[in-house]
Amino acid sequence: MKRASVFMVLLLGAAALALTLDAPMAQQAKKATVKAGKDEKVCRVRMQPSGEVRTWVCPKNVPCCVWHEINYVKCGTTFSGCL
Repeated sequence: MKRASVFMVLLLGAAALALTLDAPMAQQAKKATVKAGKDEKVCRVRMQPSGEVRTWVCPKNVPCCVWHEINYVKCGTTFSGCL
């Protein structure tokens, strides 16, 4: 019985991890051409401390959000912007 419960915990943890990794809002690319589909836009920024160019795709109706201090980019929301 104990093995079954440990197995179930591991299975649920793996499923949760797979779901979080599978659905990112922003599509980031390294050294590849990023193309926007219908109702999408390509966001590009040069990060301040490192000079690295980040490119990602967001929906057209939301802002491209960048936090240089923590080296992070994402798509915003129509409601709260980049908060």
